[in-house]
Amino acid sequence: MSQEFPIGSKVRVIALPPYIKTADPMPMLRPPDIISIGEEGIVLDRRPGGYWGVRFTRGAFLIDSQYIESTEHPPESQPDSE
Repeated sequence: MSQEFPIGSKVRVIALPPYIKTADPMPMLRPPDIISIGEEGIVLDRRPGGYWGVRFTRGAFLIDSQYIESTEHPPESQPDSE
């Protein structure tokens, strides 16, 4: 069950994977502590296998959709208080 994120939307890291893969043409593995839980990034593109290219402050990385969530929630409808 893969979530879908619009290109250019903001996402937040909710869990750290065992390793992080860079989004370079020749991806390299990095330790997971290069990003932190709660860090926000911008979705760059969709990659095969449920991965998303996301730009964080320390670079662009490929991250599985199970480790991120959208920060752009639709406004909740508030009940009328009469």
